[in-house]
Amino acid sequence: MTVEIIPVTNKRLLKAFIKVPWPIYRDDGAWRAPLVQERLMAFSPKSPVFDHLEWQAWIALRNGRPAGRITAQIDALHQAQHGEGTGFFGLIECEDDQDLFGALLNIAEDWLRHRKMHRIIGPINLNINQEIGLLTEGYDTPPYFMMGHARPYYPQRIEDLGYQPCQHMLAYEAAMTYEEPRAVAVQRKRLARRIALRPFDRSQKRADLERLRNIFNDAWSGNWGFVPFTEREFQALGRMLLLIVPNDLIWLAEIDGEAVGFIVLLPNINEAIADLNGRLLPWGWAKLLWRLKVRLPASGRVPLMGVRRHLHDGPLGGGVAMSLIQRARETGLGHGILTCETSWILEDNKGMRAIMERIGGVVSKRYTVYEKRLVPP
Repeated sequence: MTVEIIPVTNKRLLKAFIKVPWPIYRDDGAWRAPLVQERLMAFSPKSPVFDHLEWQAWIALRNGRPAGRITAQIDALHQAQHGEGTGFFGLIECEDDQDLFGALLNIAEDWLRHRKMHRIIGPINLNINQEIGLLTEGYDTPPYFMMGHARPYYPQRIEDLGYQPCQHMLAYEAAMTYEEPRAVAVQRKRLARRIALRPFDRSQKRADLERLRNIFNDAWSGNWGFVPFTEREFQALGRMLLLIVPNDLIWLAEIDGEAVGFIVLLPNINEAIADLNGRLLPWGWAKLLWRLKVRLPASGRVPLMGVRRHLHDGPLGGGVAMSLIQRARETGLGHGILTCETSWILEDNKGMRAIMERIGGVVSKRYTVYEKRLVPP
């Protein structure tokens, strides 16, 4: 069989790159096809992430037929933040063939090596603030929106090529109808008089999005692999989220008039697009609009949440977090959201894991990021 790895250099090849997963997951009932149009927008040169990202994508062809894909990228903001000479691979999909996995990772490694990177980490799709990690537990249930899926053979194929786990992330799933533990409720109510909650205000959309960005960048600044959201990135993300998230599913917490925390409860779009096979035309867009406007999906995900760092080590920080979770739960139930995933959470984030477990959350999926040293050419 003839195998060829070709770079993605035009829109036709980009569409082929996007469609690589379809045959790989053909018999996987848990996989959810992404919306092709949304993927094209994500990879557009106009996407703000490319303000600080150099990247290349490749497709693996077996006898002229797409059989795998991969990207390599260097994030200038990551270099500025960490100064590690670290590059990334991402968006890896491949048939169950060790040689094909090797060919894909080799070309990504060579691309990074020739740009003086001495370590490769992945999968990162496309940077740390987007989808990251390879699914290594939880293959039997569909991923929530903006979370990855994988075939069970992927981890072994990657590890057999010399990659070692460097970070684990968890997804917690909880019923929205949980009974708040009495001790948590008492503490939350005791602190509530100092905490003011308000929904996102579309009349000051840009200012509120900037408040969320500042809180997120402060709250997450000490986390593994942190790279700050740029203003352009967060405004673009906000515009996308506001198309599908009602105002009362985005909450800000204020203390003495200062915004100190926020939470976003995102309707699980994967539930609404499960039968569209990635297509919005001719009638997919109408089905999706009806499903989002008439009644939201019965599941949701918390993709973004943060409390300012100066509050992390005191009871007030826990009070802000629990107040935001409680308010999002109440409004989510009002929209018919019965189950929620909070993801991702670093495995060693004991504080957030404890909060999730107090409200009945259980680990539903595990994601792993791998690393490998690169020998200079």
